[in-house]
Amino acid sequence: MYDLNDLFYFAKVVEHRGFAPAGRALNVPKSKLSRRVRKLEDELGINLLIRSSRAFAITDVGQRFYEHCQAMLVEAETALETVASLQSEPSGTIKLSCPIGLLNFHVGEMLADFMQMYPKVTVHLDATNRRVDVLGEGFDLALRVRPFPLEDSDLVLKVLSSREQCLVAAPALIAQYGVPDSVQGLSELPALARSNPNESHAWYLNKEGEKELKVPFTPRYTTTDMLALKQAALKGVGIVQLPSLMLIDELARGDLISLLDGWCPRTEVIHLVFPSRRGMLPSVRALIDFLAERYEQINEI
Repeated sequence: MYDLNDLFYFAKVVEHRGFAPAGRALNVPKSKLSRRVRKLEDELGINLLIRSSRAFAITDVGQRFYEHCQAMLVEAETALETVASLQSEPSGTIKLSCPIGLLNFHVGEMLADFMQMYPKVTVHLDATNRRVDVLGEGFDLALRVRPFPLEDSDLVLKVLSSREQCLVAAPALIAQYGVPDSVQGLSELPALARSNPNESHAWYLNKEGEKELKVPFTPRYTTTDMLALKQAALKGVGIVQLPSLMLIDELARGDLISLLDGWCPRTEVIHLVFPSRRGMLPSVRALIDFLAERYEQINEI
């Protein structure tokens, strides 16, 4: 592999029509330029320049070689300008994964605001509840919602917000089955689950000063769509665990009732995962900062 610096030196010697003027322009000793060009000629096995004390001349093959070297320098400058433009204004494509419920609740609006703010950014969004392989599938970012403790991985993790959960039922369901007199009695009521059918199902409930209780149950309705679960719960199909923010109006109107006051499901954590902070595109960094700021505003409400 040839030293590309030698090609640069050769191109500058031709551009300035001599070693001395090129040395002054580059602030490099004339002897160094001569030595590096001679080294390049030896490696190529051809003469690029005709050395004379009275005139500067370039061979035919040297002229053709110079044209390619010049094109190389133009491409290098373009590459540097591209990086500079990315650093000055976020642009390019971001590949992002987000759970469907989170997307419908508020992330969709956040992304629209972000793209309006940065018109040169393109977003490829995978709206899915599956756990994507960030590294293997080439994602820049993945939004996730998990209860504590969050798993260790090689990915960088940034917490955006905590999400309180609530176990609720419609008044009609409570009228039919009655209010459970114990936490374990919850498993005797029809239930809905935000999961896939082949998963095991259990509520993990906590109360201040008490040990966490695990309550296994068999759901009659499973789906990863939280809106569908809320609609089913409102109809009295079963009890369900959903984010408290999703139930504010229904709880205030009495359309849904919170079960077992004092016992609460595990708090979930909304967070971002991404491969590394090093070499991160400005557009990805801008989106991380934007989402963090918007969630901070929600947390203050």
